[in-house]
Amino acid sequence: MTRYRLAIFDFDGTLADTIDWFRASFHDAIARFDLKPVTPEELEGMRGLSAREIMERLGVSMWQLPAIVNDMRKRKLAAASETSLFAGIPEMLTDLQRFGIKTAIVSSDGEASVRQVLGPATALIARFDCGAAVFGKHWKFRRVARILETKPAHTICIGDEICDIEAAKAAGMDSGAVAWGYAIPAALQAAGPTYLFNSIEEITQSLAAAK
Repeated sequence: MTRYRLAIFDFDGTLADTIDWFRASFHDAIARFDLKPVTPEELEGMRGLSAREIMERLGVSMWQLPAIVNDMRKRKLAAASETSLFAGIPEMLTDLQRFGIKTAIVSSDGEASVRQVLGPATALIARFDCGAAVFGKHWKFRRVARILETKPAHTICIGDEICDIEAAKAAGMDSGAVAWGYAIPAALQAAGPTYLFNSIEEITQSLAAAK
């Protein structure tokens, strides 16, 4: 039997294809919150930075962060009808269920927008814990595992940012980084994930084979 009993997924950039939306919305957020402007080239370069480094580059203070995250959640909900899952995500979630691996979603997004984008695939998710703080995901990872009666050693957290890897480590769980999301693969690899997935098919193959 596979080692993993639970896979906790991030949503944006991991299951949902929101990179173009992020690029389009980013400069609006900079103007709205009077942050330091960046060029398109600098924006791409920031994909190699950690969340704290990005905040420092933009001049975001900790007291501003909740308002910025809340604004992005509202924008995301408004755009949910135009957002799609990456091709192969429903099939991957179905396969994991077949292998006896429960799936959950921990995201900074609101649950309503996550469910809307998932559509019928919502039925494949055992637990949602949305509205995560940028630096508070490890608490939600632990809570989801506890509710789903799964030990940290049997849980893997999969996301597309350095902070997802850091949160998994803080929760005492394995981590999987996807190469098709926000952060560039080299930056993810440097953060030391348990797995670096270059395709959606690799998630199923690796988790099914893990002992």
